Amino acid sequence: MRLKDKIAIVSGAGRGIGKAIAEAFAREGASVVIAERDVTTGTAAANEIGERARFIATDVTDQGSVDAMRDAILAAYGRIDILINNAGINVFHDPLETSDAEWARCMSVDLEGVWRMCRAVLPTMRAQQDGAIVNIASSHAFTIIPGTFPYPVAKHGLLGLTRSLGIEYAADNVRVNAISPGYIETQLALDYWNEFPDPEAERQRTYDLHPPKRIGRPLEVAMTAVFLASDEAPFINAANIVIDGGRSVLYHE
Repeated sequence: MRLKDKIAIVSGAGRGIGKAIAEAFAREGASVVIAERDVTTGTAAANEIGERARFIATDVTDQGSVDAMRDAILAAYGRIDILINNAGINVFHDPLETSDAEWARCMSVDLEGVWRMCRAVLPTMRAQQDGAIVNIASSHAFTIIPGTFPYPVAKHGLLGLTRSLGIEYAADNVRVNAISPGYIETQLALDYWNEFPDPEAERQRTYDLHPPKRIGRPLEVAMTAVFLASDEAPFINAANIVIDGGRSVLYHE
């Protein structure tokens, strides 16, 4: 029960990594708010997790929606101990073919959405003199895959936001850290492999790109989030933990 009696928000927790984090937090004793835009997946995730979870419909692109979620949590629990900023979208284009609308769509969720969530909870955490924020970044935050613009721009910015807020509010006992997952075996990965004539061959090709000859699992990201959000990591602040099996430090195959 490493998060016993903590009140945690996990954005985008209707599926994938976010859902795995919400499940892990509940197992570790936290009360978890699933802040998800999709009512169907958000409700289903809360029901699967059980009494330690509740769903609050939240659109991270709308400050009013974010603030309403925060106010509902404070009315119900009186405090907010943990924020996991997991909500995100993939926006991949050739740079010169990226429209203003696509740029704005990416930034509004992947960077500005995180700031909206942080801005909503930081006053409460500062007043409590206690809080932990974990931003789910990506290996795109420090490496580049051609054809994925402007997603890595937003994720590079997210690391800057993490470091800036971590330094600004360290004296208030509020820690802000990031996790940068590489290739993780979520439903999105399965859907991508299934687009190929031989999905299993494409899966194996992906595995073989990584030194451990496999890719990451959502639970491995979730348990890192548990650690960073817990009282076991009181002096880890403004840091970024990479979960990619060593892929990003591999010079060549």
